[in-house]
Amino acid sequence: MSYQPPGVVPARHNERIGRSDERRRIQVAAPLPNTQQAMRRRNLSLVLHAVAAHGPLSRASVAARVGLTRAAVSTLVDELIRDGLLVELGPSRPGTVGRPGSALQLNEHGPAGLGAEIGVDHLAVCAVDLAGRVRARTEAASANRDCAPAPVLTQLSALVRQVAAEAELGGLRPVGLAVAVPGLVARGSSLVVRAPNLGWEGVDIGPELRAALPGLPVTVDNEANLGALAELWRGGHDPAPQDFMHVSAEIGIGAAVVLDGQLLRGTHGFAGELGHVPVRPEGPECACGGRGCLEQYAGEEAVLRASGLSPEEAAAEHPGPGGRIAVLAVRAAIGDQPTRRALRDAGAALGIALAGAVNLLDPEKVVLGGALTPLAPWLLPALERELGRRVADPARPGSGAVTVSRLGPDGPLLGAANSVVQAVLDDPAGFRDPAGAGEPPGIRGSDA
Repeated sequence: MSYQPPGVVPARHNERIGRSDERRRIQVAAPLPNTQQAMRRRNLSLVLHAVAAHGPLSRASVAARVGLTRAAVSTLVDELIRDGLLVELGPSRPGTVGRPGSALQLNEHGPAGLGAEIGVDHLAVCAVDLAGRVRARTEAASANRDCAPAPVLTQLSALVRQVAAEAELGGLRPVGLAVAVPGLVARGSSLVVRAPNLGWEGVDIGPELRAALPGLPVTVDNEANLGALAELWRGGHDPAPQDFMHVSAEIGIGAAVVLDGQLLRGTHGFAGELGHVPVRPEGPECACGGRGCLEQYAGEEAVLRASGLSPEEAAAEHPGPGGRIAVLAVRAAIGDQPTRRALRDAGAALGIALAGAVNLLDPEKVVLGGALTPLAPWLLPALERELGRRVADPARPGSGAVTVSRLGPDGPLLGAANSVVQAVLDDPAGFRDPAGAGEPPGIRGSDA
């Protein structure tokens, strides 16, 4: 058994072992060394996660959920209140036997996560509070394809400053920015290795954003990864699936895999490139250098062409972000046969590509998200039919094997903002209220 510092010894050890599902939801994402200081930080996270998942809660209820003594929880709660992460409400559960405790909830005026998305035809930024509620948001049409990174990042920085100012007016403290991009991002860096639909290659977007937003930590990730994390954290599933594949699209098609509640990144951070899985090896050449890739059959531009529309015609018919997908959805809804046939063929291609991944990984769910969600009614029948034909497990039916995300096209943006919030929940000792602690806002480099 690992060493526990005095005052924070878990109570009812056997009871904690029986709470496997609870512990999977209330845990620190990254392990820390077993020092007394590290154990304190882990316990702070346990308490904050418990309130985030189930609050408002009394201190006694928190202690029962996380398996720590009431005295230990009270000490930890006092620290979280002092650091501006929790607030204490009035007495909880009035009318019950005994003296009612004060209910705890996340501070609505505490740290905020900023999320940004660089799309092919738009830029979007939002701010979320500790509960994941969107408190400020803006979006701008922007023709980013084959545009140099500098003007795109300049415009994005202006939008981030605008949203950060709105969040601060609402009493929030932005503590970090995460950016979703439609391309490969080198693991643990802000380097966009390749974003073919933007025309970017080897572009490190972190330095320019950090220079424009001094003092604000910046992280960058693939849009499909962040969409999957949004599904895990804010997808509205009860219970949240711990093993699933998330498939999303803009012009290209991306996927991400979550296993045991953790994102599968791969050695270089490039896991999930479903769009470049060949579904017809003799098919047309793809921008990646391969042939017959999924994107050549189920990507947005491929579906538009198969429907008898050019991307330019579709954009003119329905201007603005997401307009070309909207054109397809409208035409399919009114019974346009070329569009329905194109979507049926795209669904079949998706099913072929996904069948291999499902056979390999055996996920609990496949979630269709991002820009694909408005097209789900016409994609799903053929997609599920191919899964039913090709998945090796006879107990896994094709029908109902795929869930449509409730987050829709906002998934990557929400995942970006909530990744900042999760960093706070996972290590609250790294964040504190400067008004209460006399320190600048943001991420601290050392313990208090």
